[in-house]
Amino acid sequence: MKTIWILVLVVFYNGISLNGVATNVPARPPFVSIGALLPFNSTIGKVAKVAIQAAVDDVNADPTILGGTKLRIKMQNADKSGFLGIIDALKFMETDTVAIVGPQSSVTAHAISFVANELQIPLLSYSSTDPTLSSPQFPFFVMTARNDLYQMAAIAEIVDYYGWKEVIAIYGDDDYGRNGIAALGDKLAERRCKISFKAPLTPAATREEITDLLVKVALTESRILVVHTFNSWGPVVFSVAQYLGMMGPGYVWITTNWLSTLLETDSPLPAGTLDDIQGVLTLRMYTPDSELKRKFVSRWSTLTSGTTAYGSNPMGLSTYGLYAYDTVWLLAHAINAFFDQGGNISFSNDSRLAALRGGSLHLDALNIFNGGNLLRQNILQVNMTGVTGKVKFNPDGNLIHPAYDIINVIGNGIRRIGYWSNYSGLSVVPPETLYSRPPNRSSSSQKLHGVIWPGQTAQKPRGWVYPENGRHLRIAVPSRVSYCEFVSQVPGTDKFAGYCIDVFTAAINLLPYAVPYKLIPYGDGVNNPSCTELVRLITAGVYDAAIGDIAIITNRTKMVDFTQPYIESGLVVVAPVKKRNSSAWAFLQPFTGQMWSVTALFFIIVGAVVWILEHRLNDDFRGPPRRQLITILWQVTCNIICSLIDCSEMVPPHFIFSIFFQILSQYLSFLIHI
Repeated sequence: MKTIWILVLVVFYNGISLNGVATNVPARPPFVSIGALLPFNSTIGKVAKVAIQAAVDDVNADPTILGGTKLRIKMQNADKSGFLGIIDALKFMETDTVAIVGPQSSVTAHAISFVANELQIPLLSYSSTDPTLSSPQFPFFVMTARNDLYQMAAIAEIVDYYGWKEVIAIYGDDDYGRNGIAALGDKLAERRCKISFKAPLTPAATREEITDLLVKVALTESRILVVHTFNSWGPVVFSVAQYLGMMGPGYVWITTNWLSTLLETDSPLPAGTLDDIQGVLTLRMYTPDSELKRKFVSRWSTLTSGTTAYGSNPMGLSTYGLYAYDTVWLLAHAINAFFDQGGNISFSNDSRLAALRGGSLHLDALNIFNGGNLLRQNILQVNMTGVTGKVKFNPDGNLIHPAYDIINVIGNGIRRIGYWSNYSGLSVVPPETLYSRPPNRSSSSQKLHGVIWPGQTAQKPRGWVYPENGRHLRIAVPSRVSYCEFVSQVPGTDKFAGYCIDVFTAAINLLPYAVPYKLIPYGDGVNNPSCTELVRLITAGVYDAAIGDIAIITNRTKMVDFTQPYIESGLVVVAPVKKRNSSAWAFLQPFTGQMWSVTALFFIIVGAVVWILEHRLNDDFRGPPRRQLITILWQVTCNIICSLIDCSEMVPPHFIFSIFFQILSQYLSFLIHI
């Protein structure tokens, strides 16, 4: 009996269950406190608030998710901006929460991410998509929506797809706007495009400030405008642009997903607002169609009953609402894995903050979450399927399979003209259908449907005009010492002349518009400059182009584009041209006096050799000296003539000569034997 009781005590002491599996796991608490930091009345926040609460209710209604533990959420209305918004966020973090959903603003996220690192409290944001927030500097910040880095890559590919090279960026002058446009500049540079003009606006920009800025934009060369701004004054930009005549033919407006969010949430917009954005292209985070998504969309009208977005219109469901809903489910799965691994919810004082005890800010009230690292690891390892599709993080901390809808605003609604994905680029088929195929980023595979551009035109805009205040093109001209016929500087002036200059001037005159340019000499005029170095300076932006006899070689074609060659030599032989009289004896012209002397000497040497070899054995080489000399000369002459006749391809003339020499040979032989 004692043995049985000892075994029972051992079982309970080591936490061994009847099936032999270790259960040395702390008991789960009845509640887990989480927080949500968002502005309740913003375009994104009012949708996210409903979606977050719905997700918490759904998680608590399913006991299999957390094993009986309930989520207890506290929402903080972060409707303030700047410093006051950061203070509200810090006050909110005084409560003992294991994780916070939010913040919505990237500016606030930058500030409190440092606090989250210290307190080891994960921040899961469905709307703070600043590319710099995903850096290793903020390990406790988890971006549960699409990183703006991919959105800027999509815009860069659209610009490149239509063959445009320069864009104008209109953006909010804060961390979110500046970092997003910096990412756009990098992505454009990868495709040899660039931002020609940056037009920043303060977060609280007035209509007058926007007007002044757009007037400057209208005077520039590019007509491709990218608007990366806020929902608050984004529509004002288009209203002013309409007033200034910048929504007509020739202009191209591309916005980030703030416009699609506005269209989804507050649709239908007022007629005046819709008129201002006709022909605009905008992006929207792509979410594949699924049964989970359809069920949640069908519930949305019930969840938002009694809530209106604009006037009396019901509040629509934006993609941010879908990502906010999945963020809560992602956190619930991570908390469940946290408990399965023996995680315990406990907090401890930060010794470095204890020295600040007694201050009016009460920073000593901030506690460290002891299980923060384990929870963060479980968040990044979640692999689930939600209303937004597959939810899984790559090693960089970003969601896998980033993709966007490309939308064209037409009439009273929108039209999807295609998709962009990081896997296959631009396409007209849903991205998930391409994941099973090998990636194909060739130019022939990049496709989009037709677009109705501003001004109700289907013709693709050229993308640029002659600028009112634009700079002159800086065109380099090699200051060469040799081959001055191609290009050279007129002495004592700043003008250039030559064949290349004439070709360039003729091409400029054929253009239907004026192109201001300035020719700049390249080189010291003493030595021929390096054309390869000149080409490199063009890629570096020192010059815009170059004119001259610059050879097209492989390494240069990798740096710049060349025109079609208008000078081509090929393989040639250079010889002087002289007029000479032609006659029947023209074949004797190459034989100079020296040549005849050598030939005569050759006759004598060959004759002597023949005589030495033959006169002792051949009777024809005997007799009087006169006879022997005639025989030697004749034999040498016949041998040489026969060799020339046999080697020649001109049969008819030499055939006649051969007959003549045969007759002459018989006649001379007759004279010798007389």
